[in-house]
Amino acid sequence: MASISTCLTVSPKSQFVSSQSSVSLKFFPGIHTLTSSPTFPRKSVNILRPRVSFPVIKASIGVGSNAIRPGGAVETDKLPSDVRKRAMEAVDACGGRVTIGDVSSKAGLNLNQAQKALQALASDTNGFLEVSDEGDVLYVFPKDYRAKLAAKSFRIKFEPWVDKAKAALEYLVRVSFGTALIASIVLVYTTIIALLSSRSDEDNRGRRGRSYDSGFTFYFSPTDLFWYWDPYYYRRRRLRTDDDERMNFIESVFSFVFGDGDPNQGIEEERWKLIGQYIASHGGVVTAEELAPYLDLPTTNGALSDESFILPVLLRFDGQPEIDEEGNILYRFPSLQRTASSQRSGRKEYVGRRWSDWVGGVEKFFKEKKWQFSKTSASERAMVIGLGGINLFGVIILGAMLKDAAITPSSFIKFVMDIFPLLQIYAGSFFVIPLVRWFIISKRNSDIEKRNQVRERFARALELPDISLRRKLLSARDMSQKTVIGQDRIVYSTDRDLVEQDYEAQDWDRRFREIEKSE
Repeated sequence: MASISTCLTVSPKSQFVSSQSSVSLKFFPGIHTLTSSPTFPRKSVNILRPRVSFPVIKASIGVGSNAIRPGGAVETDKLPSDVRKRAMEAVDACGGRVTIGDVSSKAGLNLNQAQKALQALASDTNGFLEVSDEGDVLYVFPKDYRAKLAAKSFRIKFEPWVDKAKAALEYLVRVSFGTALIASIVLVYTTIIALLSSRSDEDNRGRRGRSYDSGFTFYFSPTDLFWYWDPYYYRRRRLRTDDDERMNFIESVFSFVFGDGDPNQGIEEERWKLIGQYIASHGGVVTAEELAPYLDLPTTNGALSDESFILPVLLRFDGQPEIDEEGNILYRFPSLQRTASSQRSGRKEYVGRRWSDWVGGVEKFFKEKKWQFSKTSASERAMVIGLGGINLFGVIILGAMLKDAAITPSSFIKFVMDIFPLLQIYAGSFFVIPLVRWFIISKRNSDIEKRNQVRERFARALELPDISLRRKLLSARDMSQKTVIGQDRIVYSTDRDLVEQDYEAQDWDRRFREIEKSE
């Protein structure tokens, strides 16, 4: 099958498109090309400097969707799993037609990560590219791109099984601590009873040589394991409310000793999503005071000594400082000013109004959650502490009895003597670990409270800005700009016949020249 290909160049230093130049978007391997010389208009299409660097577009006709690429590698498998998932969620949220800035702002990824993710996804899912009249590159994905990617990638197919295996292993470790408490109590008090009975019968020499039956019966059915076997413990605990459901005993033991996990797990990703969405919804130009409610600030007095805390944001979203007419420092993010989405956000008259009226759905400040010592109820903690105390008391008593034991131990007692150091460590750590954890959590929550208070203070200052801050915010709104790249601005697409695109370009150029002559 013959194919037609062209090379279109958008040079950062040139202002026009020419047939000699070349756009480098060469990530569709396996496409056989027959070079043709297009006749793009030389004057009619004004190409501005591209907002991001992009590689040579190759358009082709008659290439099957199942074309074999050299090496057969799946590009998406080279991406970190979280980057791939966040990029795909952003693509879905934007309707499958995105710029790099769209994905960066919605997913909280830096621009380089967003670009690599989009290139890999487009390569593996038969996506195509569009180039606007200002040199912006858009990535367009088919509706079933997730199904196509899942069909190609063994890693995506295998990942759910790996996650389930990891979750099951982690939960097995967690429940083992609670199970060990029951086993420890049974072993300790069974041994104490056996030693006491042996002492009372030590006159009967004939009974020393055989194993002692203490009369104590402990029944445990293997089916009892299933009532607490839950590999998704943490996930389910996060979804529970305080009055929703009570923990079972195994959960209570683990929760008391080790806690219920980090309440802020994955919160950094959410922080960058908030920042990216805030910048994009405000036209790509913001002040340091606007970003302060989302960052960790070095001050607690409500005043900014310097604006160095903005540097991570500038690096992540490719921002640059600018000075307005009044000498205020503003921060522009050009990549977040270009979008393929036509969703409205923000208004110029929002300065000084209620936050919910002008933030565009973004939370007004970034709030960290405090750590909880345990999500168990008071009665559940009392039961766990009580059983832990019984176990510790039994270990102390058993230790004293084993030192004074003057009998020939049975095989069971000998086994308990061998593992007794482990029983002592377990009984002691049952209370030492929560005690140490309590001090750590107290310090950690104190720091979290301070950071939340500082961020909230800056958020309130934005609700009722003083005159200088109000002017600074208005200046940022005046300099803001949001360009929606619609289909009417597309001058090149890898999904369309090149001959057709060449004809449309000539027709557009002819009309433009007619307008010039009429003027």
